[in-house]
Amino acid sequence: MINYRLSPTSKTPLFSRPAKEQKRFCKAGLPSDITVVVDGVSFHLHKFPLISKCGKISHMYEESKSTRKSIFTAVLEELPGGPDMFLIAAKFCYGMRVELTPRNVVIVYCAADYLEMTDEYGEGNLLSKSESFFHKNVLHNWKDSILALQSCETVIERAEKLHIVNKCVNAISVMVCTDPSLFGWPMMMYGSLQSPGGSILWNGINTGARIRSSESNWWFEDISYLSVSLFERLIKTMETRGIRPENLVGAIMHYTRKYLPGLGRWQGGQHGIPRTVTSFSLTPIALDQRVVLESIEKLLPLKKGKSFCRFLLGLLRVALILGVSQTCKDALERRIGMQLELATLDGLLIPTYSDTDALYDTDCVERIIHHFMSSESRATPFSPSSFDMETSPSSRPLQKVAKLVDSYIAEVASDVTLKPGMIRSLAEALPESSRTLYDGLYRSLDIYFKAHPWLSDKEKEDLCSIIDFQKLSIDACSHASQNERLPLRVVLQVLFFEQMHLRTALAGCLHGLETQSGPAGPATVPGDMAGQIIQRDGWVTMVRENRVLKVDMEKMRSRVGELEEEFSKIKQEMKKVSKSHSSLSSPRVVGRRIGCSLLSRPSDAKPDTVESTRPSPRSSVEQARPSTLHFRHKKISLQSN
Repeated sequence: MINYRLSPTSKTPLFSRPAKEQKRFCKAGLPSDITVVVDGVSFHLHKFPLISKCGKISHMYEESKSTRKSIFTAVLEELPGGPDMFLIAAKFCYGMRVELTPRNVVIVYCAADYLEMTDEYGEGNLLSKSESFFHKNVLHNWKDSILALQSCETVIERAEKLHIVNKCVNAISVMVCTDPSLFGWPMMMYGSLQSPGGSILWNGINTGARIRSSESNWWFEDISYLSVSLFERLIKTMETRGIRPENLVGAIMHYTRKYLPGLGRWQGGQHGIPRTVTSFSLTPIALDQRVVLESIEKLLPLKKGKSFCRFLLGLLRVALILGVSQTCKDALERRIGMQLELATLDGLLIPTYSDTDALYDTDCVERIIHHFMSSESRATPFSPSSFDMETSPSSRPLQKVAKLVDSYIAEVASDVTLKPGMIRSLAEALPESSRTLYDGLYRSLDIYFKAHPWLSDKEKEDLCSIIDFQKLSIDACSHASQNERLPLRVVLQVLFFEQMHLRTALAGCLHGLETQSGPAGPATVPGDMAGQIIQRDGWVTMVRENRVLKVDMEKMRSRVGELEEEFSKIKQEMKKVSKSHSSLSSPRVVGRRIGCSLLSRPSDAKPDTVESTRPSPRSSVEQARPSTLHFRHKKISLQSN
């Protein structure tokens, strides 16, 4: 127990305490007749100065008259500020000078209210003095208001009762809406180069110039020193006063990055200019990161923006690492789903933080996609000139999300632990109308098949069923038709639709040629000349492409004709062999087993050509080589004999 002894006759409080004892003694003074105990600390004082100024001790003294001993002992429980604040109150009772500052005025105010040091027990008592200092000196100054609000944390219940918190929050909110140079506290970048009146100092001389700010984030760093509860209270008050949502979100993001250091690695350098507090000697408080994250999530508005979406994705990663409540995780996923069209691929690549072998948390992304499909567009965008809104009204969110999902599947497809069912779930989470082309999804499946060579043809066919091959581009069809990783049935299906694409392109080519050779249209006004030039150049390019396509079509038709001729010739020769040689020991059978060509003998008296309904390059080549074929036939017959 620490003992304080204070003498009313000493002009300066002189305390002495032996090194090995927890006692303080005054060098001179009258013996004490009252002992006040505060949190285990004893104050040996005199009853007259205390009773005349302190109503609570006076009531306790009157109530203890029947059981009073020689020295009255008063025990004060839950005194705001503890022994230090009571020492200030005791000095005031003894008529000593008490210094009030923005750091201690709130606690002194609450302690004076607890001790009932009102004007009823003396004019100009401690309660009225501290209240006057708070209203006249603190609430009109930005720095002092922040300091006073921060000091409310230790005496929050009594500060709420005295409406101190509300007054500080309202004062700060008003100053945020106004030019900061009007309140005697500069921007952080000026530090201590400012006079108490708010003017800029040069070599210690008041220049009279006022600080002007073109930035709206000058107050972010100052309010970041508040506790979570006070910060939440301040943001809600600012919102009711009509402060722009992008400014509030900026302050929330700044506060979150300060107390969640892991969030910065996913923000891509979105920290802004670092600022140092020179004359604003506040220190960041120790906060529970899970409490911070769960509280911040409730403060976030229903807005959408590219930077804001990136911040939400980073916040979700930290939430998964910290293991916050499931309600908080669901809320973050829902917020991201409302603006998924603004997300980026690197933001969606969320690693798995559980004990599973998977590299990426695909379940989380699937839930986000479902939120995008099921949520109504309740989130409104920030103002176009703020918060990195890079969207156009004509862009379709569904198509953008489809491209994003296809890119995401292609990125995670190389994970050997990824199941085919998850690929299907991610692809089918969006409707068919979301994809105008299926090239991205085909590329994703090709990467998946390459990373999972052990998949059976049945599993590959099941996955390929999610692709609409009619919506593959010509390049994708050409690649798929030669892709050895695809099942044969899928390749045939691709070839069929590739043929349809070529026919459609050929029809378009012919239509373009007819349009080009048709009569000229009506003349237009000179103002449309640029549009005519663009349209003409477009037609010229289309005609050239169609001509190239037409040549390719002719080559393909010629090749198909050659294949048909060869097939007919082989079929005809097989019929000849079956009629003239039925024995297994026939030389022709032997020749066929060793891989020789089967041709008719000269005695058969049949032409060595096959009739065809239409000429082809292959048939002309065969007709040009009769002597060679006859010679080969003779050679085979001699060897068999």
